[in-house]
Amino acid sequence: MIGETMTTSTARVATEHASRYLQQLCKHWSHRFTVEFDPNTGRIAFGDGQHVDLSATEAALVLQVSDDAGDGLERLQDVVAKHLQRFAFREDLIINWTRSDDA
Repeated sequence: MIGETMTTSTARVATEHASRYLQQLCKHWSHRFTVEFDPNTGRIAFGDGQHVDLSATEAALVLQVSDDAGDGLERLQDVVAKHLQRFAFREDLIINWTRSDDA
C-alpha cells in the first residue's frame, strides 16, 4: 500500500557454522510458521507482516528481520538473536543490528 513503511534490521554474524545455524533456526520454527530454506538461504514468515531472511557464507550468517508495522521489530530482533545464541552456545557470537526504514 502507498504510504506504508517496511522496517528492517540486518545483522552480519561472524561464524564458520553459518549454514548449520541457518538450518537449525529454520527447522526449529518450521513447526509453527511457514519456512523455506536450503543450506545457504532461508526465510521464516512469522505472520502479521514479520519475517526473517537468512543467508550463510563460509564466514558469516546474515540475518534480516522485517516488520511491516515496525512496532515489533525490536522484539523480533531479540527473539531471533536469543534463539541463535542458544543454538551456538559453544561460540561467543556478536550480534549487532543495523536498522533501516523503507518508505
